[in-house]
Amino acid sequence: MSPSRAFPVLFGAVALAHLGALLAGSAVALVTKPALMPLLAAYVLTRGGPRLLAVALLFGCGGDVLLQIGGDLPFLLGMASFAAGHGCYLVLCSRHGSPGGARTRRLAAGYGAAWLVTVALLWPGLEAGLRVPVALYSLLLVTMALCATRTLPLAAAGGALFVVSDTLIATGVAGWPQAPAAQFWVMLTYIGAQLLLAEGLLRSAEGAGRTPGPSSDERRRQRTASRASTMP
Repeated sequence: MSPSRAFPVLFGAVALAHLGALLAGSAVALVTKPALMPLLAAYVLTRGGPRLLAVALLFGCGGDVLLQIGGDLPFLLGMASFAAGHGCYLVLCSRHGSPGGARTRRLAAGYGAAWLVTVALLWPGLEAGLRVPVALYSLLLVTMALCATRTLPLAAAGGALFVVSDTLIATGVAGWPQAPAAQFWVMLTYIGAQLLLAEGLLRSAEGAGRTPGPSSDERRRQRTASRASTMP
């Protein structure tokens, strides 16, 4: 099996093991979580994808590790690591995305309204030292998700799932009542978000790197010119 096929299989196996461990309350979850994003980054590199995309995923790994430690300082550092990854995604979306239009403006209004309402609802439950960092981080997050809508639908879905995943985390930090197996849902949406972003941006980069072939009319003219050149 080639590396470009082996790494997705490994990633899938580790992801399933991690999610299963979360449901079972097993310590295996602590070991499998840091392995997820490096495997996805390795997949990107074996496909010849942008190195910046692999860097974004490794920043995600840094955030994963820091959030496992617990406490306000690791939480803030983990948020900073994820923010760096979102910055990488923004650059990639700008490079490989299409120009924004009326649809992008409508989505911007929707994401902006969702950000404002969510921050307003979370604000009273957050500790004073976390309020501004969470608001700024979430603004960067929705900006990344909006920018992802200018690329392939896979990446757009990944950006939206990232917003869902991080909102679930924020509700826990703000002390909201949590659904059963809350961490499972956080990780399920997070893993899906990173996978869709990686695959969508990888395909966008691959599409941008292809040289468009001649159209059917151009090929017809070329054949006509070639026949004419061989006539006596």
